[in-house]
Amino acid sequence: MLSALAVGESRVEGLLEGEDVLATAAAMRAMGADIERDADGIWHVHGVGVGGLLQPQTALDMGNSGTSTRLLMGLVASHAITATFTGDASLSKRPMARVTEPLSRMGASFTASPGDRLPLTMRGACPAVPLDYRLPVASAQVKSAILLAGLNAPGITRIVEPVPTRDHSERMLKGFGAELEVAVEGDGTRIITLTGEAELKPQSIIVPGDPSSAAFPMVAALLVPGSRVTIANVGLNTTRAGLIDLLREMGGDIVVENPREVGGEPVGDLLVTASALKGVEPDPARAPSMIDEYPVAFVAAALAEGRSIFRGLEELRVKESDRIATMAAGLRAIGVAVEELEDGIVIEGSGGAPLAGGGPVATKLDHRIAMSFAVAGLVSRDGVTIDDMRPVATSFPGFTALLRSLGALP
Repeated sequence: MLSALAVGESRVEGLLEGEDVLATAAAMRAMGADIERDADGIWHVHGVGVGGLLQPQTALDMGNSGTSTRLLMGLVASHAITATFTGDASLSKRPMARVTEPLSRMGASFTASPGDRLPLTMRGACPAVPLDYRLPVASAQVKSAILLAGLNAPGITRIVEPVPTRDHSERMLKGFGAELEVAVEGDGTRIITLTGEAELKPQSIIVPGDPSSAAFPMVAALLVPGSRVTIANVGLNTTRAGLIDLLREMGGDIVVENPREVGGEPVGDLLVTASALKGVEPDPARAPSMIDEYPVAFVAAALAEGRSIFRGLEELRVKESDRIATMAAGLRAIGVAVEELEDGIVIEGSGGAPLAGGGPVATKLDHRIAMSFAVAGLVSRDGVTIDDMRPVATSFPGFTALLRSLGALP
């Protein structure tokens, strides 16, 4: 997205080529960017400049990607164009009001389906109105959408973030040359200021390995007896490292080797060794740093010694599925004792004993649910049947092949 707003050619290497990313590239092409992938897997993006997005001629099909949808709405909000967003059955159930409300304050207008859902048509405003906004929920998507809108709005856009969330957008905006500052108050509140009408400069970007993808082989290696797995080139941004901290608190043997910085992000190789885990009750304040990793963390808790209590997870109710309800139902189906809470879940661990297995487990078109129960299948007596693995392609197209390469059986 940022390369498409820079004038000149940017190179992107190490891209996770899941369906979500490919849908984003298609949307940027539809709005004027020249995007190509060469035979070596390096992507070349010739941007149109901030303010230069063109009117798309057809609807932008975002597939399953809520992140792509919400961030692209931010981009369109400060351009004088109209765009229609569509998505699959899962994405079409996800509420968009948390983004459309602040973007409306900046001058964009929206015509959405009932419940502020897709399909949705929006008309951007140029000039847009810079915004001073306090985030009512801990959401990096909302924060990033406002920042992207602010790039083409005259004046200062200011965001107050009471609970810190992942900061990839801030890091990369600064890397592309945007005038952005972050101040941290004594209570941890972050105040982000962005000067609009920015001129972004093309970059050569090396993308670190996705920590959300790394979560699945990491938990599998901890749970399967005798395992010892190295996961190379994992992004270790502190706003995303909550799962590693949690698993270590549970007794997991995870060592960071060769720590370094790549593309402005901390990166390392994770050496993960099978470990006996114990139940935990993590601080709900940790949720933003591992919000996408909770489903597979629930699987780890199902094999731990004792009870685990996870709270403060209301955000999981509005992901690709209601991940609290979907995980609770699936865990019960394979023999785990769970109690669903309004804002979380209680899991009684097996103490390392294999899970019963069974199924079929309903994934509700949710890629992280599917992958989590695939990991559960590795530590079950009878295996776990999963109703649909196709959603995995949205974020981790090589997932099944990776598990087989590590010794898993289909």
